[in-house]
Amino acid sequence: MKIKIYYHHTDCGGVVYYAKYLEFLEDARTGFFENRGILIKELVKQGMQFVVARQEIDYKSPAFYADILSIDTRVTEVGRAKIDFAYEIKNQNNQIISTARTIMVCVNGNFKPQAIPGEIRNKLVLQKL
Repeated sequence: MKIKIYYHHTDCGGVVYYAKYLEFLEDARTGFFENRGILIKELVKQGMQFVVARQEIDYKSPAFYADILSIDTRVTEVGRAKIDFAYEIKNQNNQIISTARTIMVCVNGNFKPQAIPGEIRNKLVLQKL
């Protein structure tokens, strides 16, 4: 996934504000799901969703206004109720800007963990990047 950095992504120091990376990761995950035919809106209608249980980000180098960032998103593990995502964010010069990890948990309408349905599990496991 590609992200163009606009002025509103930056802080007073002229670099991408650290919290914006959470939004970038969310967009990358949503795209990852959609590319595999998993529509978040449909899951919610069925009383199921994935919530963030843990987020880690390592900032390696700053990104700046007008940069084009590339986000490589992959699933590293699918457990009974959790999905472990890993990301690598690079700039247009192929320099690593950030690496990250998100653990998502499948929950029901009452936000209680539930097993990931087999159909979704298969789409995630069989179509890793």
